[in-house]
Amino acid sequence: MIPATTFRGRRVALFGLGGSGLATARSLAAGGAEVVSWDDNPAQVEAARTAGLTVGDLRGLDWGAIETLVLSPGVPLTHPKPHWAAELATSHGVEIIGDVEIFARERRAIAPESPFIAITGTNGKSTTTALIAHMIAHSGRDAQLGGNIGTAVLTLAPPAPGRVHVVECSSYQIDLAPSLDPSAGLLLNLTPDHLDRHGSIAHYAAVKARLVERSDVAIIGDDDDWCRGIAARLEGAGRTVKRISKDHALADGVFADGAILREAKGGTVRELADLSAVTTLRGAHNAQNAAAAIAACRSVGLSDDEIRAGLASFPGLKHRMQPVARRGHVVFVNDSKATNAEAAAPALTSFAPIYWIAGGLPKEGGIAALEPLFPRIAKAYLIGEAAAGFAATIGAHAPFEISGTLDNAVAAAAKDAAGDSADMPVVLLSPACASFDQFRNFEVRGDAFVSLVSALEGIDMLIDVQRKGEQHG
Repeated sequence: MIPATTFRGRRVALFGLGGSGLATARSLAAGGAEVVSWDDNPAQVEAARTAGLTVGDLRGLDWGAIETLVLSPGVPLTHPKPHWAAELATSHGVEIIGDVEIFARERRAIAPESPFIAITGTNGKSTTTALIAHMIAHSGRDAQLGGNIGTAVLTLAPPAPGRVHVVECSSYQIDLAPSLDPSAGLLLNLTPDHLDRHGSIAHYAAVKARLVERSDVAIIGDDDDWCRGIAARLEGAGRTVKRISKDHALADGVFADGAILREAKGGTVRELADLSAVTTLRGAHNAQNAAAAIAACRSVGLSDDEIRAGLASFPGLKHRMQPVARRGHVVFVNDSKATNAEAAAPALTSFAPIYWIAGGLPKEGGIAALEPLFPRIAKAYLIGEAAAGFAATIGAHAPFEISGTLDNAVAAAAKDAAGDSADMPVVLLSPACASFDQFRNFEVRGDAFVSLVSALEGIDMLIDVQRKGEQHG
């Protein structure tokens, strides 16, 4: 845990008692703050009370004595309407911040020179965050991985010389971190997203840009207009900017030339790494992630050999295009996190031939947008409520069967793939659907896939099943 010592003796209100909220309340209390916490969910209030935290309805506070409101990132700050706790704080002139801001203040107070890498972007930020932390840890350094990727940042070890914090930041967290100042800030890409919470793409982009505006080194994607504009603005202001690209050469930065990653600097271009043999980093989107990770790892002193070794040994992000097993020449890939057609497209682009397990609770639009990728599918195995609708879409383009359930689909796909003469046929779970018709969430669905695959005869698991899909390494 990181005790929030910068809030010692201060009166703080906290709203939102989910996982990160509880962690933040504990951090503030450990640092000596006087904290009152609340949530709209009575069960979460009771859980906080049971944990020994001070709870109380924030509506009854003397807001004139409150210095700070700490808001959980899932609580609306501005759009579509500010939460009542945010309105109360604003009406009394009280600052509103989140846990990433607390971390940033603690770092400046106790170890300002400690490396802090922060990552954001519309797509790819979790994979990039995990890859950076893996590369740093694989080199023998102390890497602390947290933030939006699933581990609350204030539960990590405190900032210290030689300890690298690698933190994924959502737009909601950045919005609550006005003094965010990483040593290396990464902005991967920008496309319209979460506009219900930001109002417009312009405001969403402005929020995302805050992560790199105060960074010592700003690492920015060069593959969309929004990011290019932000990079140009920072360069014009004299800031240090490193550009990265998945699809074109750069005069200064890291870019992908197919599966080859190259670094351009001072008029010289050299090859850094070859991703062609790294099954966990297939596809152009992962080339962008790897380019960004290389630039970030450069900023904390990793050598060429350490970078190559880290890339080659990356086990993948759980439930996201994660190779989980091999049987003979067949590879089994868990992409359960692909809960809509757009999210399934990278996996369908990256592998062939594909024995595709798809379906679940359908999203609007189904899988029609994936039609250009259907020639890559050797056969589809359709499950859940979406099965009939998906069959109607894919039927004219590729063979399919209505498997109904995941266990039927895994058994049939494994059998059919075994008879394929291609070099590396792939049994791919990439549902393009929500999981809620048959599973509690996409994680449970992915773990079920891993368990079913592990039970196949002659299987060679690439991950530890006993730890429910957590990666080796």
